[in-house]
Amino acid sequence: MESLIAAAKAHGFSHATEVDPSALVPRDEVRQMCSANLCSAYGTNWMCPPACGPLSTSTQTLRRFHEGLLVQLTAQLEDSFDYEAMMAADKLARKLVSTFLPTVRERFPKAIALGNGACDLCKTCTYPSKPCRRPTRAIQSMESFGLVVSEACEAANLPYYYGPNTITYTGCYLLR
Repeated sequence: MESLIAAAKAHGFSHATEVDPSALVPRDEVRQMCSANLCSAYGTNWMCPPACGPLSTSTQTLRRFHEGLLVQLTAQLEDSFDYEAMMAADKLARKLVSTFLPTVRERFPKAIALGNGACDLCKTCTYPSKPCRRPTRAIQSMESFGLVVSEACEAANLPYYYGPNTITYTGCYLLR
């Protein structure tokens, strides 16, 4: 695992550490936040509710994995309203989670990646009329999986907050 953590940091993540998947608890209240559709992805994306299945699917998935890798990208902001830097960091974090997945799968071929925000591999998702174009590369968000990101960080003994004028995006790889 140490070599995978080092590879994650070399890939561009600010922080990486092991996380025990059994310590990750999908929560109904997180999934309910998805239905408020604040991100405009609810009902429009294969990796978001309701298409990603019931919360019990997340729980069953977690039981199949015995190791995990939590990764973070932390970015500096000019101030707490630096929206441009926040969005640039969000975009970079999504890219890092996606582009690091092949490296993870070299060692763990059945790994699943969870990221920040709705899957954006395709310009327009085929949901609900056609199957997902890239099911082996699609990234479900930690929130649509029902996870409280701060709790996942706590389970991995990794900070969630790195101080004023920073923003951190977190991803997770489930490994077996």
